[in-house]
Amino acid sequence: MTVSLRKWKRGDVDALAKIANNKNIADNLRDQFPFPYKKKNAKEWIEKVRKEQVATNFCIEADGEVAGSIGFVLKDDVYRKNIEIGYYVAQEYWGRGIATEAVRQALEYIEKTCDPVRIYAEVFEYNKASMKVLEKNGFYLEGIRKKAVIKNGVILDDHVWVKLVK
Repeated sequence: MTVSLRKWKRGDVDALAKIANNKNIADNLRDQFPFPYKKKNAKEWIEKVRKEQVATNFCIEADGEVAGSIGFVLKDDVYRKNIEIGYYVAQEYWGRGIATEAVRQALEYIEKTCDPVRIYAEVFEYNKASMKVLEKNGFYLEGIRKKAVIKNGVILDDHVWVKLVK
């Protein structure tokens, strides 16, 4: 399967809305990610990221089909050499190595364009698949923040995975 990253296009609205309107995906993301995820949300997201000066959010394609989303946040002030990465893949593509390859490509892009020292991801305690994706890409478990998040009314541990670049 060929996996690639590209900028979001207006024509991706329907595919994004279909993929993102999945409770199993939303349950692994922060609450700012809407659920249910409607076509309106997809349109607003795509319009927002199309205006980025430096592209930080990408469509994940698998064999030419929209398969998910990956992005990163450039931190500032004393954290300006830190970048937080996040991603999700459509449930029908789970377990096929797509997230692992998408993260690999995103890391390559980040290292070429952003001059980071530290790239990290925060993962809810039950998301073992995402932890495995990060581990396969050279991240290590830096720490577990006990009872640091609340998702769906449940207090959870937050696993912080890190990759040092320099």
